[in-house]
Amino acid sequence: MSANYNIIVIGSGPGGYVAAIRASQLGMKVAVVERAEVGGICLNWGCIPTKALLKSAQVFEYINHASDYGISVKDASIDFGGIVKRSRDVAAGMSKGINFLFKKNKIDVIAGFGKLKPGKNVEVEDDKGTKSVYHADHIILATGGRSKELPNLKIDGKKIIGYRKAMTLDKQPDSMVIVGSGAIGSEFAYFYNALGTKVTLVEFLPNIVPVEDVDVSKQLERSYKKSGIKVMKSSEVTNVDTSGKKCKVTIKTTKGEEQVECDIVLSAVGVSTNIEGVGLEGVGVATDKGKVIVDDYYKTNIPGIYAIGDIVKGQALAHVASAEGIICVEKIAGQNPGSLDYNNIPGCTYCSPEIASVGFTEAAAKEAGYEIKVGKFPFSASGKASAAGAKEGFVKVIFDAKYGEWLGAHMIGANVTEMIAEVVVARKLETTGHEIVKSVHPHPTMSEAIMEAAAAAYDEVIHL
Repeated sequence: MSANYNIIVIGSGPGGYVAAIRASQLGMKVAVVERAEVGGICLNWGCIPTKALLKSAQVFEYINHASDYGISVKDASIDFGGIVKRSRDVAAGMSKGINFLFKKNKIDVIAGFGKLKPGKNVEVEDDKGTKSVYHADHIILATGGRSKELPNLKIDGKKIIGYRKAMTLDKQPDSMVIVGSGAIGSEFAYFYNALGTKVTLVEFLPNIVPVEDVDVSKQLERSYKKSGIKVMKSSEVTNVDTSGKKCKVTIKTTKGEEQVECDIVLSAVGVSTNIEGVGLEGVGVATDKGKVIVDDYYKTNIPGIYAIGDIVKGQALAHVASAEGIICVEKIAGQNPGSLDYNNIPGCTYCSPEIASVGFTEAAAKEAGYEIKVGKFPFSASGKASAAGAKEGFVKVIFDAKYGEWLGAHMIGANVTEMIAEVVVARKLETTGHEIVKSVHPHPTMSEAIMEAAAAAYDEVIHL
């Protein structure tokens, strides 16, 4: 037995490292087990480096449209390797920041693969094959997820790739088929298209970004088609022939089969949980359909073992994992945190135009039996959006007609991922539609579109 801890966290992603730091703040002796880079997938291979890539694409787009702003720029070109290097440097800097926070909070980092053992023990095998055992009063699983593989879309890392490889390709492909139009697929579609790659985006469901309100989905489709992305909805990739120089992708559509040639196929069909080999079966932790079963405070069926993040119910988002980690640790510490409201979780997609949403879609609100008021304000009517040259998109808000409860908000446009927090806080505070209408918003801003949309729901909008 190497050491005893109050809490051992297996995994150092946005769920694990936040849980560990909060536990240390609450006076506990904490260790984190990590088999790869500190910060997990989000910081090293997801949220952060992808945003760095997207920023480079956005800068290139600004340069290409500089004449729209009365500025002349000549001979702009892409250094694809430089774009990738900047992204990796940003991720490396953030990872160093997490290491600093661990040292600051006196958290031990144990390098290796962690596995649950009976008696609240964790066996850690390092990269040399050496195994050590650690004991804790409480063990939190935060092992995250990875790219999901479809049977007919096996990732080979060369011609058929996952999101990690899409961030670090040696050279920019001339053409790419992206399978899946969720956040990952849509962001990469924007990134590669903006740099000049011919992109085909394939979605199995009837709308791209299918978890979003249908109005948002339709707007993104219009924007993507305008930018040159080929969008194929209600379509399925049935086969990829990688035997030649190019990939030959067979796509089943509502009108029959179509074949598309490309250099690279990116599989962006979702996330699989990392629960294999971590010892769940050996200690009797219950799972269902690839997820660990937990209560509202992330306890499993085995005393002293908890699970948070992608491996449990709820949205597979970094900020969800962080919130779950804090709630879990505070409950362990004897505090009385409220349970997480999964219907007030903001979702953001950082393509261009950006997407941000929270709460019920219009369709879901109707299905839930609400009588609703809907307001919509287009950025084409926004002075700030016009000045910024960013008139695409809108803000859509949904209120309960009877009580004014803010049921949902759905935004697509420039910087809307920075605007959605207003709605999240307002819904948390049970703010009504009328209160938003009467809250003075600064002018000119993109955010005043939220107030205008609320006013539209109550037939009080001024600028439409």
